[in-house]
Amino acid sequence: MLHEILTVILLAPLVGAMIAGLFGRQVGRAGAHYSTIAGVAISAVLSFYVFWLYVFQGAAEYNAALYTWMVSDGINFQIGFMIDKLSATMMLVVTFVSLMVHIYTIGYMDHDEDYSHDNPYYQRFFSYISLFTFSMLSLVMANNFLQLFFGWEAVGLVSYLLIGFYMKRESAIQANLKAFLVNRVGDFGFILGIAVVFVYFGTMDYKEFFAQLTTQKDVMIEIIPGVEWSMITVMLILLFIGAMGKSAQMPLHVWLPESMEGPTPISALIHAATMVTAGIFMVARLSPAYELSEVALSVVLITGALTAFLMGLLGLIQNDIKRVVAYSTLSQLGYMTAALGASAYAAGMFHVLTHAFFKALLFLAAGSVIIAMHHIQDIRQMGGLKKYMPITYWSMLIGSLALIGFPGFSGFFSKDSILLSLQATDRFGADFAFILLMMGVFVTAFYSFRMFFIVFHGEESEYVKTHKIKESPLVVTIPLILLAIPAVLMGLPMIEPMLNGSYFAEAIVIKPENDTMMWVYNNYFHGALDMIIHSFVTLPVILALSGVALAWFMYIKQPNIPGKLKQMCPRGHYVLENAYGFDRLNEIVFVNGTRKLGQFFTRWVDVKLIDTGMVTNTFMAIAHSANGLRRTQTGYMYHYAFVMIFGLLGMLIWVLW
Repeated sequence: MLHEILTVILLAPLVGAMIAGLFGRQVGRAGAHYSTIAGVAISAVLSFYVFWLYVFQGAAEYNAALYTWMVSDGINFQIGFMIDKLSATMMLVVTFVSLMVHIYTIGYMDHDEDYSHDNPYYQRFFSYISLFTFSMLSLVMANNFLQLFFGWEAVGLVSYLLIGFYMKRESAIQANLKAFLVNRVGDFGFILGIAVVFVYFGTMDYKEFFAQLTTQKDVMIEIIPGVEWSMITVMLILLFIGAMGKSAQMPLHVWLPESMEGPTPISALIHAATMVTAGIFMVARLSPAYELSEVALSVVLITGALTAFLMGLLGLIQNDIKRVVAYSTLSQLGYMTAALGASAYAAGMFHVLTHAFFKALLFLAAGSVIIAMHHIQDIRQMGGLKKYMPITYWSMLIGSLALIGFPGFSGFFSKDSILLSLQATDRFGADFAFILLMMGVFVTAFYSFRMFFIVFHGEESEYVKTHKIKESPLVVTIPLILLAIPAVLMGLPMIEPMLNGSYFAEAIVIKPENDTMMWVYNNYFHGALDMIIHSFVTLPVILALSGVALAWFMYIKQPNIPGKLKQMCPRGHYVLENAYGFDRLNEIVFVNGTRKLGQFFTRWVDVKLIDTGMVTNTFMAIAHSANGLRRTQTGYMYHYAFVMIFGLLGMLIWVLW
């Protein structure tokens, strides 16, 4: 019975996507959104049943093949399911957030100025987001690397289509191309990592791969002649490069802020529970392998910490409401990645879970503001919206408090788990990472409430004064309310099983000496309520509240200070405004470099060597040879007799000689 339920969960969004995409004109706008919402709703309800079965009933791990795609050299390439607490949790998150986004999209696209009256675009949009849900489900439910790679590439492809949905905008086309190409860089490393798995382990199945890890952990390979590397370390770093692309870790982060060119529901879907968490999920799923390489875990740890802090700084100067939330996503992904590097896989996945709800809430609340502002996204043109949009106001406040880790909110429990875990590990780079993440707590609180105060408590702009601003319709606000509930309450009942290791049970494997979560549980945890009460005198909460207070002082009490600081530190502002020069570096190295390399190959290899040297010159040589031979065919008998006599004479001389 479970096999059939899992099949329906996977395929229901695909069926909805096919109806909206292939028969959009026949079913119309209503048919498109009803069919896709029905498909995702079925998946969400059944996913909740599976979640209840595994988390509350303690069901045993389910691992089975759906069908065999092919058998090559004795290796089975299958499509199948591996369901445990890890995948069951991700399935629930993906389907629930996706369902909220689907419902919200009806109201958002109805107010879209570009495509609201163009039916095929409306149907296409719903088809894309439902297909995105199917792709993510195939990734998290996979029991083998083949299906993982299929889901991995499918979410990349559909994200390309969604980010560039406003195809009339040049910026959207450039953004989806950047996302596609940057992810290809990460995916190149990812597929090389899978190739190492295939060559050295001879299987694509997770369980067979895990079973062989202990026998292969001492295998060494030479990447550079004379320099040996651990095969496990090389494989894991290559796989993590794929995670860096999907989960937007430095330096493969540049695509994520640009993805804001897509409609706001897509921002929520990509940034909250789906595509960007794929890399985090993959590392957690492969925890038995990552535990065998301290080098790989240190790389993960330092990469995550750098991303968390440096990307948070970029949020300080953003004026686009969606970009502020986007940079917060980059920063929070850094926290999750750092947790994985500290062997606190459960803390990283806990933050994935809480982040999915409060970040989807923030994006959809931002979209509600954008609807009210008639698609103006610059926070400097807002101000004083609290009295016009009370539901959106409280939704944004709840999301912001969860984001900064305010005591009692879901983000507080998951973020504190990560910070405490970093204190517990002595892994290389842990102290450096801890300092960066602690500074990131202050930065996150500052830029989050900078946006909040400007939008809702700042002085009303001329646009707000001269236009009728009102709360969004129910189809927009109901998803906000439903997402606000887990954003507040989720952490309280889940913190203890997350810390003591009972939540993910056998899904995540950690060496006893690396189990930082258990160390935190034994040394710090005395109950969720006690954790909340004592947090007000801890450094993370003090830093967060200081960031909120400073944001209020600078943008409400003394709004002239930011302008003076910009004049005092022009170079610092320039560095942040240009995002540390990563885009410029990519333009010089990859765009211009690739263009010049392409011009070189076009001019010298294609034209000179191939076209002229090999094709044209070969043709001319044959033509000249044929022309010469043609001249020997005169048609006169005495010419032929002359050649025969001298030929015979030559042969006799050669033989007699």
